[in-house]
Amino acid sequence: MTFTLASSLEEALDAVAAGATPIAGGTDLVVAARGGRTPLPESLVAIDRIPGLDTVTTHEGGLRLGATVSHATIASHPDIVRYFAGLADGSALVGSPATRNVGTIGGNVMNASPAMDTGAPLVVLGASVELASVAGTRVVTVDDLWTAPGVTSASSDELCTAVLLPAQPENSASAYVRLEYRRAMEIAVVGAATRVVLDGDGAVTSVDLALTAVAPTILRVTALDVAGSSIAAAADAAREAASMQATPISDIRASDSYRRHTVGIMAGRAVEAAAGRAAGEQISVPVNRAFGIGAPA
Repeated sequence: MTFTLASSLEEALDAVAAGATPIAGGTDLVVAARGGRTPLPESLVAIDRIPGLDTVTTHEGGLRLGATVSHATIASHPDIVRYFAGLADGSALVGSPATRNVGTIGGNVMNASPAMDTGAPLVVLGASVELASVAGTRVVTVDDLWTAPGVTSASSDELCTAVLLPAQPENSASAYVRLEYRRAMEIAVVGAATRVVLDGDGAVTSVDLALTAVAPTILRVTALDVAGSSIAAAADAAREAASMQATPISDIRASDSYRRHTVGIMAGRAVEAAAGRAAGEQISVPVNRAFGIGAPA
């Protein structure tokens, strides 16, 4: 095995172009290798010491999260918690404290797991990913990035350098809720993220909804027309749409019917939490802990 410790983006891109696999926190790579699912690559390039990849900066009215920004940073960053709370909810639930301190948003996104806790929040927030190569840089939406479990539309010579979060609508907020059997080192059984926009009278203008672990990729729920609805009615509509549009599998962790039922419950609770935040309620991150959802302490 060859290993390169990149000190600049240019050095990292050259290594990736030559066939190296990028690594930052290494939480997914090492676990997969130890579990015998994927052998360690023949060539690795570490990107965790590249200046600028670990910072959160403003970008076109929103935020730019460098690829090596950790989940711990996301879960506690004041601008993310205030304007993109659903993503903070998701990052706060990733793995254990040790995992959250080394695991990165770029690695999470490029791992392309349909059970990732940051995926559904990124979808409802309208996020995009910046991909760089020696030939240049391009931006793709997360909807277009994930094509199958563990598969992205990125070329083999492209490196994720940032996740871009656009400015959010006025009177809006987001939330992510997942079903969990335990509080740490857990993979989502099902999860749901929403962004809710309210009008001046507190009625719902729109709801964006995405689901975790019930389809080959993070699933964006469509045809959710709740304009003018009460929060309660919007939550009911989200429950029904989530359960109807989910296409879960049965495995050792849950049956397909159980997932279909519980993802609807998670969707309704996510709407209630996001709407509460949009109305000014101080609901702490993550929603699971604030609402007492999931495994007991």
